[in-house]
Amino acid sequence: MHSSRQQLISGIKQGLARFKPYFRWLILGATLFFIATVLHRHWDEVKTLRIDNWQWLGMSLGVTLLAHIWTGWVWGWILRALGQPASARWSVLVYLKTNITKYLPGNIWHFYGRVLAAKQAGMSTSAATLSVLLEPLLMAAAALIIALLNVSQNWGLQLLCLAVVLMAVHPSVLNGLVQLASRLKGKAEDRSQVPTQISRYPWLPLLGEIGFVTLRGIGFLLTLQALQPIPLMQFPIVFSAFSIAWLLGLVIPGAPGGIGVFEATTIALLNSHLPTSVILGSVALYRLISTLAELIGAGLAYWIDRAEA
Repeated sequence: MHSSRQQLISGIKQGLARFKPYFRWLILGATLFFIATVLHRHWDEVKTLRIDNWQWLGMSLGVTLLAHIWTGWVWGWILRALGQPASARWSVLVYLKTNITKYLPGNIWHFYGRVLAAKQAGMSTSAATLSVLLEPLLMAAAALIIALLNVSQNWGLQLLCLAVVLMAVHPSVLNGLVQLASRLKGKAEDRSQVPTQISRYPWLPLLGEIGFVTLRGIGFLLTLQALQPIPLMQFPIVFSAFSIAWLLGLVIPGAPGGIGVFEATTIALLNSHLPTSVILGSVALYRLISTLAELIGAGLAYWIDRAEA
């Protein structure tokens, strides 16, 4: 019975592994087709776009860079909550240096780089691995909370999704998943290795990730402002749409960095509130700003390391 169950699990894993690359390309192709279709329909309007105030874009770049620095700090909180001696400076520098590698094929190299850096710093490999698994879960919860607070429709569905995510990061659930993963990988045979345990609910890291998503939303709002002034009453709509689009870009296995998924979702959610040409221009500019902020962050981190070597 046990052997047949293992064979079934192994067969499912192999099937998913074979299908996963095609699924990624399917999602990427569908989102790019949607964006291209909308762009074709509104190309004449897009050509008339003008950036009225470059200062807005400069502020967007600064806020987005600050968001990445901040979430590196929050990652250090997660490690310390897991009993690891991670300083704020170390966690920020490692996070900035590895973050840009998420655009490499596979979309896992930023996680691998952080785990490797933590191991080289003398930290527990299991704790480092758990930290990079916990981080996106907290980000997803943060994005849902922000979307929930800024929209007065579909409260039931949003509350249900939020409850599921909050339950998923509950210590009892996470500890059970860690033990299960250890057994599946055969580590349970080594009794000297005890899986890292989470002793309390990660409220502080969750609040930190809410701050991260908020900063990212402010960066997107500033990008919109560069193309067209946004009335104050539309700020909650923009924040909610951004949070949902960013969340889907995080969790849907499409292109690295959520490319395509974020843009398509933003267009779909804001199309009835803002001119389509403005949305198209803003998502393109924000993607450029976000990538540039990550490059600047990585460059600064490497420069600081070399200057102090």
